[in-house]
Amino acid sequence: MKRVILTSIIALIASTAVFAQEAEVNQYGQKVNSYPVEATAQDGILVFQNKAQNYKMWFDIRVQGDAAVFFGYDKNLTQIGNGMLMRRTRFAVKAQLDKNWYGELDTDWTSGTPEIKDAYLGFTGVKNLEIKVGNFKENFSIQRNTTSRYLQFMERPMVTYLAPSRHMGINVKYALPKIWASAGVFGPALEDAETMTAFQDGNKDYGLNCGLSYTGKLVYRPINNKTTSLHIGAAASYRMPKTSSTDGYNAVRYSTRNTTGVNRKKFMDTDAIQYLDHEFAYTFELAGHHKGLRWEAAYIARKPFVDEQKWIDKNGEAPNMQQAWGWYAQAGYLLFGGKQNYDAGGAKYTRTNNGREWGDIELCARVEYLDLNISKYVMGGSAYAYSLGLNFHVTRNVKFVVNYQYNDQDVFANGKGAQDGTDKTAKKPYSTGYDADGNVCAYPGDILNGGSGKGIDYHMLGRLIDIPRLVELGLCSSPSLPTPTPIAPEVTSTTSIPEL
Repeated sequence: MKRVILTSIIALIASTAVFAQEAEVNQYGQKVNSYPVEATAQDGILVFQNKAQNYKMWFDIRVQGDAAVFFGYDKNLTQIGNGMLMRRTRFAVKAQLDKNWYGELDTDWTSGTPEIKDAYLGFTGVKNLEIKVGNFKENFSIQRNTTSRYLQFMERPMVTYLAPSRHMGINVKYALPKIWASAGVFGPALEDAETMTAFQDGNKDYGLNCGLSYTGKLVYRPINNKTTSLHIGAAASYRMPKTSSTDGYNAVRYSTRNTTGVNRKKFMDTDAIQYLDHEFAYTFELAGHHKGLRWEAAYIARKPFVDEQKWIDKNGEAPNMQQAWGWYAQAGYLLFGGKQNYDAGGAKYTRTNNGREWGDIELCARVEYLDLNISKYVMGGSAYAYSLGLNFHVTRNVKFVVNYQYNDQDVFANGKGAQDGTDKTAKKPYSTGYDADGNVCAYPGDILNGGSGKGIDYHMLGRLIDIPRLVELGLCSSPSLPTPTPIAPEVTSTTSIPEL
């Protein structure tokens, strides 16, 4: 009887074990380790995590809406439409897979179809070292790498658009409290369906290489503590033509909207520069903060090197191509005791801490310049811009922004059109002045030769209190990995903070 009972117990345990194993089989019939996760709301973000397993997954949602009015310009020359738009509508899934690995997939739905932003895998298993593989921003410009949720103005400075953005590639970063270094190799841009089609057609139809870029950056932080930081950085990038360029292979185009996405006219535009061999870009930047004050300045330049013989064969003379360049300086101050914060791992600025329970108010100012007049054959225009901003940080996840900006442009800031200001057979650009007879004129050569006018100057007011620009509304923020930090982070930390 005892043997029967013992045998029955063993059989029961065995059958229970078999049942448990069957319950831990995934949809592909593979045995898996299963652990419970805890759902928490961390500063308004829904997070699923198991701390013992170093696992965490969260959703990152961002909604930004812009509205703007334009005034003070010569309406005989052009019309700039007032309006509003959804600037960004992001949905991302981020996960700390274990103590050494994390991943991210970030999409934007503003155009009505999904666009890939970040899609990468990161390894942090070696102290102070991070390796990324996938599609993400190149480490080049502090302003470009600062996520849009923490910008001090509605848009980045004009010159920032000379800085590389997201590309597929691999990057290695090493961060110490005083020294931060990054180096990467990058291929095509995967911005949207148009760039993907250009990339695939170039490979299929012509057997073209995707085009590689080599980007490196070095930052020195002589001051780096909770209340104060000083960031001194420089970066350089050697860039080959990309098959993902929608302006054609062996071509590059420099252009930017210099106020807000509401104004769809790109006055600053070189059009496609043909016969491109390679580019070289570089930057110097200086930034810092002390308690509620944050300031930043940078110089950025990018020069296209073309096949001069092909250019001479077409145009009869060398292009004498110069670099496109520009600079900006900006600052902001939190009026009610709030604190600015420096992300030491990312070498950029991050979320502020409000000084009052109801939030905080930040006053900002910026001056900037961009010059895209780089050759007799490539006159993309130049412009100064002067901006004032008021940011109402309501909570850690909601911000309202009001911007005023004045744009002072030259006569060559006349939009897309491959002409030097005298070639009247080229595509007609925007009119920027009057000829010698007082007629509205689209050709800078005629304006400068006895005409009048100095370009399209205009004012912009982003009325974002009435029509708010919402940042991180709902389940949104940018928690640090491996765990979010609810208070001001230790800026001496070198843990990376993956952001959009």
